Amino acid sequence: MKIALYGGTFDPIHHGHLILAREAVEQLGLDRVVFIPAAQSPHKLARAPEPAVARLEMVRAAVSEEARFEVDDAEMRRAGPSFTIDTVEAWLARVPGIELFYLIGHDNVRELPTWRRFGELRRLVQFVVCGRGENGASHDFPVIARRVDISATDIRARVARGDSIRYLVPDAVRAIIAARGLYQGNPSSTPNN
Repeated sequence: MKIALYGGTFDPIHHGHLILAREAVEQLGLDRVVFIPAAQSPHKLARAPEPAVARLEMVRAAVSEEARFEVDDAEMRRAGPSFTIDTVEAWLARVPGIELFYLIGHDNVRELPTWRRFGELRRLVQFVVCGRGENGASHDFPVIARRVDISATDIRARVARGDSIRYLVPDAVRAIIAARGLYQGNPSSTPNN
């Protein structure tokens, strides 16, 4: 069985995440892509994400109609920052014999060597870089490339300004953002992600 784990804050999840995950299914012949929202990314401690329950609700709504997508909330149930190595070890113990991939955004490649137990992590999974058309750090990982100019940072800023996010996120995610009043803060205070 070939499974890709797709971790991130998903603050919010958007069509770019979903398009690249679907491309990964097709290009890598994956059986499943498992979205794993982080409670708190150890590399994004400067800005607290929206509450875990809201982000989890958005991810579940976004992937609900895709048979090969699922959600794992394990990182949200663990205390402290979310470390990928803990999640990977749990998946390998739970599903012996799987071929495990880990999808990362191109913007995370430069930070990979700083990830907890990166050398071991690199032996346990095949990293796959999801590129949205931007140039990033050089690497030797497989790439799922598709020109998708959508970012969570832009979406948060648009919501804070009162601009439309229609077509940037699934309708169910847009409804959750509106119903919960998410991202209503100062648009200039939202750093990149």
